[in-house]
Amino acid sequence: MANFSLPKIQLSWDKGVVLFLVLAIFIGSFSSEYFATASNLSFVIASIAEIAIIATAMTYLIIAGEIDLSVASMMSLSSASIGFAFREGLPFEIAILIGLAVGLAAGLFNGILVTFFGLPSLAVTIATLALYRGLCWVLLENKPVNQLPEFWISLGFRNIPNTFLPWSTIPLVILAAAAWVVLHHTKTGRWVFAIGINPEAAKFSGVPVNRVKLGLFAYSGLMSGVAGVIYTLRFASASPDGGVGYELSVIAAVLFGGVAIAGGVGTMWGVLAAVVSLGVMRSGLQLVGFSANALLIVSGGLLLISVILPKVTEFVRIRNSRASTPKIKQKNEEKKYE
Repeated sequence: MANFSLPKIQLSWDKGVVLFLVLAIFIGSFSSEYFATASNLSFVIASIAEIAIIATAMTYLIIAGEIDLSVASMMSLSSASIGFAFREGLPFEIAILIGLAVGLAAGLFNGILVTFFGLPSLAVTIATLALYRGLCWVLLENKPVNQLPEFWISLGFRNIPNTFLPWSTIPLVILAAAAWVVLHHTKTGRWVFAIGINPEAAKFSGVPVNRVKLGLFAYSGLMSGVAGVIYTLRFASASPDGGVGYELSVIAAVLFGGVAIAGGVGTMWGVLAAVVSLGVMRSGLQLVGFSANALLIVSGGLLLISVILPKVTEFVRIRNSRASTPKIKQKNEEKKYE
């Protein structure tokens, strides 16, 4: 009689995040009658757009063994620059270009300090987090710019005609797809993984390590600038205190999506699934009455889980492999004398 066996299914961390997302949607649908409505789904997508766009860049940086804690401040600085330029009489389209350029310049500044001066990215971006946030207050002087063009504001809070999708879905999908292709299907993506695994070995293999890292920090600044534009349009305002705490949500999503904090490991689709999971959880908790402080606790808890759980599973795997080694050796010895 023939023996049939089911194929083994290997559940990686990023696949587990997708299952977690499905479970979160399932629970949210049953926890509130308003969860699965078109208006709420539109709200969820709009609320994660900035975080998702910045997370695509943060994914590259953490895989490469670096980090950028100033992303929320760069987003806010981009938004403040848009408001300042428009208040000074420049056309809003030019103001948007200025905001993108400011984000790019801020990211380049971070990259120069890390690559040319050899400073640790953690220390650099903690410093520029405060620096860029201070520049927001210098530009706007605690005077938010609220009188923005109606056409551009409508793109921030209205949906694509005949759909429940906000207009921010378009740049989000384009940028996420491009980030996924480059990371997983190009030489640049392979370089990023190589740098995260071993930067010295990557350098001896011909990878331009410093140039790649500089480009990644510039990319982080540019994506923060794009997020700043979307943030400004979504709230119809440019203020110096925008996006406070967003860096925690971005890093929590990236690590929860399966990117190793030590670098060299991660997938873009796992990160995007984690971003959507965070948005779904936040929406579900808000609908059942949780406060904003509870949402911060959830983000912090997921961040801890993302760091601790992979270490625990790795420890268990190594321990189990060591425990099974003597048995394998014993079986090999028995085969020798058969």
